[in-house]
Amino acid sequence: MEEIELFLEEAKDQMNKTIIHVGGELAKIRAGKANPAMLDGIQVSYYGVMSPLNQISSITSPDARTLFIKPWEKTLIQEIEKAIMIANLGLTPQNDGQQIIINIPMLTEERRRQLVKQASHECEQGKVSVRSIRKETNEQLKKIKGVSEDDVKNAEDTVQKLTDDFSSRIDSLLKKKEAEIMTV
Repeated sequence: MEEIELFLEEAKDQMNKTIIHVGGELAKIRAGKANPAMLDGIQVSYYGVMSPLNQISSITSPDARTLFIKPWEKTLIQEIEKAIMIANLGLTPQNDGQQIIINIPMLTEERRRQLVKQASHECEQGKVSVRSIRKETNEQLKKIKGVSEDDVKNAEDTVQKLTDDFSSRIDSLLKKKEAEIMTV
């Protein structure tokens, strides 16, 4: 019985991590508003080592259409601009010698639809991951020796409830992101 509880707890932890990951991926999808998370994942060459942009600069959003990137060292301005261009986010960095300014353009209807598709894809990947966790957990439950079939069946039902719960959480994340993207 204790072993079953451990497997269920592990499955729940993994599903929670999946939700956190999906949320992080959705935050990177720009919804027309300036958000420092849009630049997550951009790597900049810092003394020959690729470093995340947010570890070598401060990124602020003074308003809904602008991002300011202030590097810890002014010598990094060109490297940061180059990294933003290479990331192909559709953003054009400008610098004033002290910091980099990015003006966020308004989204077209077509671009909004593309972003909704991208968000849907990220959420579907999350659901696939949750179902995969369910499958692995159920396989582990069947391998436990010395427990009744009823206990295994009850545990599988619990895993299914967890799967349904986490899938609906992912759906609500998508609905929220979709509304954010489509709001003009």
